Amino acid sequence: MEANGHEHVIDVTGLRRVYDGGFEAVRGIDFSVRRGEVFALLGTNGAGKTSTVELLEGLAAPSGGRVRVLGHDPYTERAAVRPRTGVMLQEGGFPSELTVAETARMWAGCVSGARPVPEALALVGLEAKTRTRVKQLSGGERRRLDLALALLGEPEVLFLDEPTTGLDAEGRRDTWELVRRLRDGGTTVLLTTHYLEEAESLADRLAILHRGRIAATGTPAEVTATQPSRIAFELPEDHFVGDLPPLDALGVTAHRTDGRRVLLSTRELQRAATGLLTWAERAGVELRGLDVRSASLEEAFLGIAREAREAADETPRDTGGTQDTKDTKDTKEAEYTA
Repeated sequence: MEANGHEHVIDVTGLRRVYDGGFEAVRGIDFSVRRGEVFALLGTNGAGKTSTVELLEGLAAPSGGRVRVLGHDPYTERAAVRPRTGVMLQEGGFPSELTVAETARMWAGCVSGARPVPEALALVGLEAKTRTRVKQLSGGERRRLDLALALLGEPEVLFLDEPTTGLDAEGRRDTWELVRRLRDGGTTVLLTTHYLEEAESLADRLAILHRGRIAATGTPAEVTATQPSRIAFELPEDHFVGDLPPLDALGVTAHRTDGRRVLLSTRELQRAATGLLTWAERAGVELRGLDVRSASLEEAFLGIAREAREAADETPRDTGGTQDTKDTKDTKEAEYTA
């Protein structure tokens, strides 16, 4: 079915990927991505992110389940999907002796309806580097070139694999702003990143993969809400934890101390903070170093991964299949131009 006018640009159902030797990298996952949405796939190394994205990009056939991108099977209907997608690899592998402009022109020759090369380079701030050889670019500048080439075809769907690795803080923020502009213009973006701040800032929705399965999915706020908030402060002299109001009455689920420092965990942040501050005011004491915050995406990510690991009750999996993934990456660039 054509995706024009259809809500979901990417549909994944029961997706599995098993490498030679029986290594199961993706174990039956389901998710969808709407048009004009940034969707982040997160997970620790070996969680199945790259294996999943390669199936979405049409580089291999699933071992089970179904993938649809823009209404088509990206593997068997590659000709219908590839011209409408852009892909930014973890590493471009461009000829080192070519200049930035030569590299972009070469790539544009492989893209249907490519936008002007100067326009693509300007989008990523490389207009002043057109005559610079690729081998002379910094790591961050190479990442910008990778992104410029992914945008040459004005894609409807953009796959970004670790797009800001090697960028400085300013370059990272500029890239974030560009991704937001692309999304606002209707481009659908599927993002993988190890920078959780990046996912929290950019993603409309996300999924956390753990050992080939989706451990959590939703908006960043929904995912972080699964983990407790925290309140930290320093107890005044001559006061002890027992002097505080009953913690369970404040909605506190756990607490620990480190000398005078107290850390409270709660799923009712407003109730707990209000009760604690009311007690401090009545007692006439100051809670120094007071820090009240909801869980961050990083805390949620670590907590969800830990819970999933404990729930799985599995022995560590053999990672012998990772060589297959590496071999696939080595041939990616040639395949994308096919």
